[in-house]
Amino acid sequence: MAVHAHPDDESSKGAATTARYAAEGVEVLVVTCTGGERGDILNPSFEVPQGHEFESVEGRRAVRRLEMAQATEALGVRHRWLGFVDSGLPEGDPLPPLPEGSFALVPLEEAAAPLVQAVREFRPHVITTYDPSGGYPHPDHIKCHEVSFEAFHAAGDPDRYPGTGEPWQPLKLYYNHGFSMARFRAVHEAMQGAGLESPFGEWIESHDAREIPERQVTTLVPVADYFPQRDAALTAHASQIDPAGFFFAVPRDLEADVWPWDEYELAESRVPLPERAAGEYEHDLFEGVRSGVLA
Repeated sequence: MAVHAHPDDESSKGAATTARYAAEGVEVLVVTCTGGERGDILNPSFEVPQGHEFESVEGRRAVRRLEMAQATEALGVRHRWLGFVDSGLPEGDPLPPLPEGSFALVPLEEAAAPLVQAVREFRPHVITTYDPSGGYPHPDHIKCHEVSFEAFHAAGDPDRYPGTGEPWQPLKLYYNHGFSMARFRAVHEAMQGAGLESPFGEWIESHDAREIPERQVTTLVPVADYFPQRDAALTAHASQIDPAGFFFAVPRDLEADVWPWDEYELAESRVPLPERAAGEYEHDLFEGVRSGVLA
């Protein structure tokens, strides 16, 4: 189960991993907390689908549902909406208040209840989500971490969240590193070495980049063979992803050579795992799970 804040997050963070496992026969469910109703158009070539509009909250929600359906088809995964409303990304100094009723303002147990129900119904062995910072300080990403952490720990407790199904305890919780500075720097240097213009040069030295926390990486999942599925899922989110923009500025053969992984941080495991020296990594989110389940 991969838990994300908005439609398109599942395609920019760990998408090749979900595509890989789905292709290998693993049941994969992407859970999206909000409808992305307050997302602006970020693709200058985007055209609103015929019969739709993108001016109202309801119109944006409908368009983004269409995009999400295409993205999940590209990845080969199942999908579930939690039904909360996008909080938007507040800007200004001081920051304005969040819109009333938005996801980030929902009390924790109310926000976590539908995710606990989803965990108990789908019964995942592994959950992936964001680290406590949200990966970057978007209020919905931080809230997504909070509800995922809560669901991982509460879903197996029969005394918590009554009425949401039979208890089920996931075995491993991971934080995905969607904006890894190590990855950006490695690709940046490789592009410079190949005589290509890097899209990351100014950005990796920017204030925004410096605010991204450098967290521990425990797991590198090889996914280069699934870059095409990831890219198809990205372009499905046509209102958000510019096909001539940031996500597609790196030649895929160079990316596959320099950084053929999705990165994760193992936050918690209920199964025993081997000790590893510094610089040694897991390469499978299900390490320890497959043998434990079979046993």
